[in-house]
Amino acid sequence: MEFVKPQPTGKGPDNWFNGDVWFDVIHAGQEPSRLRANMVRFAPGARTAWHHHAVGQTLHVVAGLALIGTRDGTVYEAHPGETVTCPPGEEHWHGATEDRFMQHLALWEGTAPDDDRPETTWLEHVTDEQYRSPRTHSH
Repeated sequence: MEFVKPQPTGKGPDNWFNGDVWFDVIHAGQEPSRLRANMVRFAPGARTAWHHHAVGQTLHVVAGLALIGTRDGTVYEAHPGETVTCPPGEEHWHGATEDRFMQHLALWEGTAPDDDRPETTWLEHVTDEQYRSPRTHSH
């Protein structure tokens, strides 16, 4: 058993996020583990750029109201305690509402050693129009 020394909180880079986003790396698995886990905090209005994950991603909302957008224009609302999975290769974005902070646990896997795809492929920023699309809840 090993207690992992925590890394300092990191600021989300401007080319991956609109607005202020901070993250704590909880786990960055070393072979044979490929598990990745970050606690991510979004300021009001902050959001990721469009991106996709080679092996998919799971988001567990801890606080606030999460917005998760898909390329077909749908923007889902997810509440604390809800978990959303994004399948491998699905382009999506996630972030906070305009008026509240949001925090989620982001879980994904790294690619296998013989797989040359990046874990995460970052794309263009989400436009204000895309961010403000009508919202739906999965229930």
